[in-house]
Amino acid sequence: MPRAERIAGMKDDVIAWRRDLHAHPELLYEVTRTAGVVADKLRGFGCDEVVTGIGRTGVVGIIRGKGAGPVIGLRADMDALPIEEETNLPYRSTAPGLMHACGHDGHTAMLLGAARYLAETRDFAGTAVVIFQPAEEGGAGAKAMLDDGLLDRFGIQEVYGMHNMPGMVPGSFAIRPGAMLAAADRFRIVIEGKGSHAAHPHEGIDSVVAASQLVLALQTIVARNVDPLKNAVVSVTTINGGDAFNVLPQRVTLTGTVRTLDPAIRDLCEERLTALARAIPAALGATAEVEFWRGYPVTMNNPDAARFAADVAQGISSTGEVDMSILPIMGAEDFSYMLEERPGAFIFIGNGDSAGLHHPRYNFNDEIVTAGIGYWASLVEARCGAAA
Repeated sequence: MPRAERIAGMKDDVIAWRRDLHAHPELLYEVTRTAGVVADKLRGFGCDEVVTGIGRTGVVGIIRGKGAGPVIGLRADMDALPIEEETNLPYRSTAPGLMHACGHDGHTAMLLGAARYLAETRDFAGTAVVIFQPAEEGGAGAKAMLDDGLLDRFGIQEVYGMHNMPGMVPGSFAIRPGAMLAAADRFRIVIEGKGSHAAHPHEGIDSVVAASQLVLALQTIVARNVDPLKNAVVSVTTINGGDAFNVLPQRVTLTGTVRTLDPAIRDLCEERLTALARAIPAALGATAEVEFWRGYPVTMNNPDAARFAADVAQGISSTGEVDMSILPIMGAEDFSYMLEERPGAFIFIGNGDSAGLHHPRYNFNDEIVTAGIGYWASLVEARCGAAA
């Protein structure tokens, strides 16, 4: 049976799996039900091996083709978000305060569909490793799986990821070589002044004024330190201090995020932020404690792998084309950890005119599941070659 026909024949099953996952969202590493469903289905498909507990609750399935060849990893994320769903879907979340607002239910279902197809046909020479990852939403589940030996244990040579994108034509694709998504870092700055009555500011050291000056100074990092042809974001997102209208507080705490697309710019932003956070308060007689936490690194597509993925996607795309002019996105993705260890690429698939990601009325578009499955299946068959 031709690939497209076979995949179309499983569409209703894949949609049913997706809707079941949507109704039962789980957070971070607590994806025990989801992982159990995934593992049971992989065993039912006849995968050669199914391994659970990689990165705490991750699941890996091994599908060997009809001959020796490359070992290709395909990754989907499984976790949901702490958001109260505001849809009226018949399969809406049954877990109060939790929902699949980023489409990981769809990602998991599409990769399950691809696993079923590949296990049934095995029309390739090599090995497909399907990777179902927990804790993408802030928990660095990809790193946890790597720390458990994911790549070396299964001999993975290349690794590929996919994410739905609202606003893109349903079933279309977009990818770029190099930086696809940003590194995401966090900071906290605690400014210590000297509290006083607001009517007697000369008797204190005003931590609010120091914090205000610092917020403005931090904007010079992007405006005056970063190359204008490079990209960076430095955002102060919370300012907390004081409890009364007539008291200058002893301390003020600032927190925020830094987003960059270049490792050197990432280093520069951390260096300048730390220097300014100490110098500006000091100039006003205050002190500052600075904490800077590095989060997900830049999602950096290997140029050759990105071009290969684009060629594969072009044969699947609903528009017959792949957008390779897409600009990098300043959001972050922990698939970046896998791309630091192996060549590969991360691609977007269009979700259509839906609510945005992380929105309480978001829903994954079931009509794109065949395009997603087709991409995964085609990628393995194209990269590994037809079985002899």
